[in-house]
Amino acid sequence: LQAAEGARLAGASRIIGIDLHSGRFEKAKKFGVTEFINPKEHTKPVEQVIKDMTNGGVDRSVECTGNINAMISAFECVHDGWGVAVLVGVPHKDAVFKTHPMNFLNEKTLKGTFFGNYKPRSHLPSVVEMYMNKQLDAEKFITHEVTFSEINKAFELMLKGEGLRCIIKME
Repeated sequence: LQAAEGARLAGASRIIGIDLHSGRFEKAKKFGVTEFINPKEHTKPVEQVIKDMTNGGVDRSVECTGNINAMISAFECVHDGWGVAVLVGVPHKDAVFKTHPMNFLNEKTLKGTFFGNYKPRSHLPSVVEMYMNKQLDAEKFITHEVTFSEINKAFELMLKGEGLRCIIKME
């Protein structure tokens, strides 16, 4: 959802969210997601569904889960000639990224990054400015508050996909 919010702030007019839980679309709308795909609801591979609905592929894709199949789909769904896929999620150490060589010959770009290439010293001031100017609503990322003694609950919520960001109150 942070990638969707970043795309919204960058001016993207069409943001497609992908998740295996259709119920998450309503929450995703708050972060700029305009369309939603649940791969389980389609017979075609998700990258083909995206190509069909976008006339050949998206300009940019961002994969944040680290699921190797999702990473491959994120690359294969970008448009030939100018599409860029950015891989943010960290895959299992034994995962292998396999794709057809034509995906590279068709001038698609694949980038990897740790932490979204975020540079706190140079980026944080602009994030604070966007927050102060009400361009960025950071509160919508906070889904739960727990006390320090309940810190394990915050991890459980995260692992179940129910907690986006948890505030941990020091007692």
